[in-house]
Amino acid sequence: QVQLVESGGGLVQTGGSLRLTCTASGRAFSSLYTGWVRQALGKEREFVAGTSGTSSATHILDSLKGRFTISRDNAKNTVYLQMNNLKPEDTAVYYCAAAWQWTTIANHFDVWGQGTQVTVSS
Repeated sequence: QVQLVESGGGLVQTGGSLRLTCTASGRAFSSLYTGWVRQALGKEREFVAGTSGTSSATHILDSLKGRFTISRDNAKNTVYLQMNNLKPEDTAVYYCAAAWQWTTIANHFDVWGQGTQVTVSS
């Protein structure tokens, strides 16, 4: 069974950067499609980014392209989300999530971390 733990969230000013880290336990990690989903207060979960198990394919939400980048290091069982030029509307709880199949639908992920808060002040 795979477990996911996020870190790297916090408070940052508009225009700042953060890198979120998702550390996985379990032997199947490199076989999993892994991504990030966020949920702002009072809003539905929103797919942010995903990467295939071999990193051969990645997907970023169109509105975030150019600011957010996803990468993974299977040797370290980690997935990263680099977030640059952050805006107040990026404020949300960010979840690391994994799935056995490629998806860009937030609720289709099979395994979830506990989430990390990202707050962008104006």
